[in-house]
Amino acid sequence: MVDFLKEQHQLSERRSCQALALSRSVYQYRRDESRDDEVIGALQAMAERYPRYGFRKLFVKLRKQGYLWNHKRVHRIYCQLKLNFRRKGKQRLPNRNPQPLSVPLAQNQSWSMCNPPNNPQRL
Repeated sequence: MVDFLKEQHQLSERRSCQALALSRSVYQYRRDESRDDEVIGALQAMAERYPRYGFRKLFVKLRKQGYLWNHKRVHRIYCQLKLNFRRKGKQRLPNRNPQPLSVPLAQNQSWSMCNPPNNPQRL
């Protein structure tokens, strides 16, 4: 937007930023990509050594090694490297095909419980 104002209305950078209520330092900011190289190297090495660890455990390991990087920064890089893997859900039992219940033929006839065998020794 600042570039548009500078080109179309022949305003200076200072006036364009002032018109948009934007700080000039924000407009001129350029990210330093090489800042993350050390974090990337340490995170990749740790992920290779502990492949089943998630972000939290890797971050704790990095902290124990003495790195004092912000967790938000490490998480951003962790996601950029696509180290986040999906968690497995619960293993469910396969669907069973139950047999339909049999309908009793007469009243007071139930097939849900077996009658105990007749024991002649019982009184």
